[in-house]
Amino acid sequence: MTEASPLPSPQQTADKVREAMYRDDRASKWLGMQILEVTPGRAVLTMTVREQMLNGHDICHGGLISTLADSAFAYACNSYNELTVASGFGVDLLAPGRLGDVLTATCHEVSKAGRTGLYDCEVNNQQGQRIAVFRGRSYTLRGKPAVAG
Repeated sequence: MTEASPLPSPQQTADKVREAMYRDDRASKWLGMQILEVTPGRAVLTMTVREQMLNGHDICHGGLISTLADSAFAYACNSYNELTVASGFGVDLLAPGRLGDVLTATCHEVSKAGRTGLYDCEVNNQQGQRIAVFRGRSYTLRGKPAVAG
């Protein structure tokens, strides 16, 4: 008789999801995002504002700031290894991102009930100045893992 393998811890599951999702996350890689942390229901990602990210006002395009927050949201809500997608989000841009700024998006779960979740993200620059706030709504497809294996 063989002994059953112990179930992975919630953190081991979050680590597995982070590694597998990032391997195939072409958009986040293309934008130079780095994952600092993924724990159950929480994620922290960074992105350095590059020349190609500047709009006609010489500040970081708001859509790219939103993309950073959206990526952190994706890692946070998939950290349980249940396939979860965005059902919507809102973002408020509070200050400009400038060339060379290192933007950090910190996202955490506010509520998870049934198939829906609510997540808040804050994007700050390297001086700790709040650049944007983001609220994402998620929908979980029960019975489908976010990553295989």
